[in-house]
Amino acid sequence: MATNTGQMGYLPRGGAIFCTIPDILYLPELVFGGLMLSLVASTLIDPTFINPQAYVISVAIFCFIMTFLWLLVFACGCHQNRSYWASADVAYHGFAALLYLSASVLLAFVTIIFSQGSLKDTLTYKLDVAAVVFSFFTTLLYVIHTVFSAIRWKSF
Repeated sequence: MATNTGQMGYLPRGGAIFCTIPDILYLPELVFGGLMLSLVASTLIDPTFINPQAYVISVAIFCFIMTFLWLLVFACGCHQNRSYWASADVAYHGFAALLYLSASVLLAFVTIIFSQGSLKDTLTYKLDVAAVVFSFFTTLLYVIHTVFSAIRWKSF
């Protein structure tokens, strides 16, 4: 008689979320997303130029709040190790990666536009460059989280 000896998926709870991949990425996502948010919020927003920085800030705030809530759900164990939470984890992080990618490209575009003029040596330009770097790094973190969440989801 055949037995099922395959490894069943496991969603961590409590302190175990800081020891497992992909859940260990929650804190870097929050830190680098928050840094990017503060850098974009401290730059010059030109009201005469159609500036997509409001979209970038909206994406950063949405992803920061949702990632924090997702961290709390996993830390408190509200998922009760159900498979649909693993599916929702993949869906959310994939969506967040897509949002951050679009925001990063728009932020890089605005930074390139600002570099064409005399603003290249200003503090605002340097803050924009730093925000672009943190934005793309945060996008990479969300993509990695999505990939590892999908691998975990396949084990359920």
